[in-house]
Amino acid sequence: MDNVKELSDQDFEAEVLQSAEPVLVDFWAPWCGPCRMIAPVVEELAHENQGELKVAKINIDDSPNTAAAYGVSSIPTVMIFKGGEVADRFVGVQPKKRLQDAIDQAKA
Repeated sequence: MDNVKELSDQDFEAEVLQSAEPVLVDFWAPWCGPCRMIAPVVEELAHENQGELKVAKINIDDSPNTAAAYGVSSIPTVMIFKGGEVADRFVGVQPKKRLQDAIDQAKA
């Protein structure tokens, strides 16, 4: 998990909204089975897109304000931010290729 940063409500704006590069954010919780299923995919994407994409996780139990602000009602929810805006949003476990395609679009 070296390439995946743990975020909180306090550092979300600085790390995600003010980021010069696209950011993939995984909204998750430790008790969520599907979240544990997608975690290795998120880590692979972080490793494979290193230097072109930031990847972060935010635990919705510890940081409920950010999740509420973005209308996260089901987890895992993965969002790709570009220029401080949500460029793409996925709910539930997603195929790696689908996420990579969205990342490639955000990097373009």
